[in-house]
Amino acid sequence: MVDIGNSIMSAAVLLFFLMDPLGNIPVLLSVLSGIEPKRQRFIIAREVSIALVILLIFLYAGKPLLNFLHLQQETVTISGGIILLIIGLRMIFPKPEGIMGANPDGEPFLVPIAIPLIAGPSVLAMLMLMTQSSPENMTHWLTALVVAWAASSVILMLAPFLLRLFKHRGLTALERLMGMILVMMAVQMLINGIKVLV
Repeated sequence: MVDIGNSIMSAAVLLFFLMDPLGNIPVLLSVLSGIEPKRQRFIIAREVSIALVILLIFLYAGKPLLNFLHLQQETVTISGGIILLIIGLRMIFPKPEGIMGANPDGEPFLVPIAIPLIAGPSVLAMLMLMTQSSPENMTHWLTALVVAWAASSVILMLAPFLLRLFKHRGLTALERLMGMILVMMAVQMLINGIKVLV
């Protein structure tokens, strides 16, 4: 029972790091600048809801997709580790346009908040990896996804308050710490994938 709880929690933490809500706060606020606060809250709630639907689709359709493409588990593990490594390095050494690149102007719909800020390629790839590696644990993965999504949603809804609390420098420090942890997780995934091949 303890192992199951630890497995769910570690998966939830990993997905939370990949969603990177703290690092996305400055991007979120810049995208929503010029929109009245009440409308901002509505937009954030709508976008996180859309993101959850997309994440659930990938959670349940990921394994059939990988089977259709004839991708082995080791391939998904190694490629997932590479994606995590790139995202982690970008979090540690950020570019001016942000982790996911430049964002379009205007009121956002689907892009860039739902995709790729919340349901980004690294999160979607990780969901497919989880379902491919342990398809019998779908309930665990669903629980982990909902926990990570809920925590990320709360942080994004509180974005203006958290920015005032931590300031840009504090958020940057937290994001880089998360990036370092992601890099370590990525290296471990690569080691696991290579061990199976060897």
